[in-house]
Amino acid sequence: MNTKSISRRRFAHLVGIGAAAALVRPRVSFATEPSPARSTSSSGGIVRLSANENPYGPSKKAIEMMNGSYNLCCRYPDEHNDMLIDALAKLNGVSPEQILLGDGSGEILKFAAETFTGPSAGKMVVADPTFESIAHHAEVNGAEVVKVPLTPSFAHDLAKMGAAAKDGLIYVCNPNNPTASITPKNELRNFIANTARSTIVFVDEAYFHYADSPDYESVISLIKDHPNLIVARTFSKIYGMAGLRCGYCVAQKETIEKMRPRVMFDSVNCMALAAAHASLQDVDQVTNGKRLTNDAKTFTVTELDRLGYKTIPSQANFIMFDCKRPVVPLIAAMKQRNVQVGRLFPAMPNHMRLTIGKKSEMEAFLSAFKQTV
Repeated sequence: MNTKSISRRRFAHLVGIGAAAALVRPRVSFATEPSPARSTSSSGGIVRLSANENPYGPSKKAIEMMNGSYNLCCRYPDEHNDMLIDALAKLNGVSPEQILLGDGSGEILKFAAETFTGPSAGKMVVADPTFESIAHHAEVNGAEVVKVPLTPSFAHDLAKMGAAAKDGLIYVCNPNNPTASITPKNELRNFIANTARSTIVFVDEAYFHYADSPDYESVISLIKDHPNLIVARTFSKIYGMAGLRCGYCVAQKETIEKMRPRVMFDSVNCMALAAAHASLQDVDQVTNGKRLTNDAKTFTVTELDRLGYKTIPSQANFIMFDCKRPVVPLIAAMKQRNVQVGRLFPAMPNHMRLTIGKKSEMEAFLSAFKQTV
């Protein structure tokens, strides 16, 4: 008997149950009834606003799927991988061969750096500041890393990044971490079109779901015309699965096949696969999460403005603002008041990155911040 087929049917059955439950059970919004387990605060009363997490946690459908999948945990997740890949391919309008899963998008960054940078492959070109992970992996891989400052509007300076590249990989985080700013869609579209095919353009869209500017768009639709384009997404942010670890990338099949040898077998666990699959079925997770974040963000930015602190316009679930003084002592002072905020970004030593939590957590932040400045 084929036990893989059994586990696949069991997984498919659970997915069906989750879909049916949405029809027969009363609609309960996590916006109004978040469980205590979903708080970013620890039992010690620490308010954690340091890691760009979603304080409301996964979809209720995702939790139901996880609760129903314990008996699958004794099986390797090969078949379940395939089911999530099929769902993601359909969602993004590509073939399954164009999807690669990872243990969070962090693993995707790692094997992209290992595949496309290094002494014989080429440089890594990144913005400064941006998310540091992929540059770290490139350095470990022996690649030269070139950092190009953001423009005065906190966009990627694509012209300078392109000029610095020779083969290798150019990393564009859009919206950008830590600034929460975007690179305009027309600039990015033109840049991708004009970049030599020997140079990989890796666009990290971890915060895609939060962006609502008319000047922003996903570039997944461009993949069909550009074999050197890779786009990464994650379930860690809007889907509230940072602790479960599930991400993916989309690219042309030939590009995916170049990365595949570096992927660890079965790196995404059964629980994460179940939760991710269910999350894709729950449109309210994205809608409600975006609304809650925007409400708390507007409140926080308004209060900081009243205190005289300017915030970079944010298209993500965090903000970055000018503290008018070195941020490191402020980070330490906030920690003493049980509020954790973002780390130092050396290119912007007077700016603080702040995750948007629940309104009560933002009120706690503002109270502590007023005591430190």
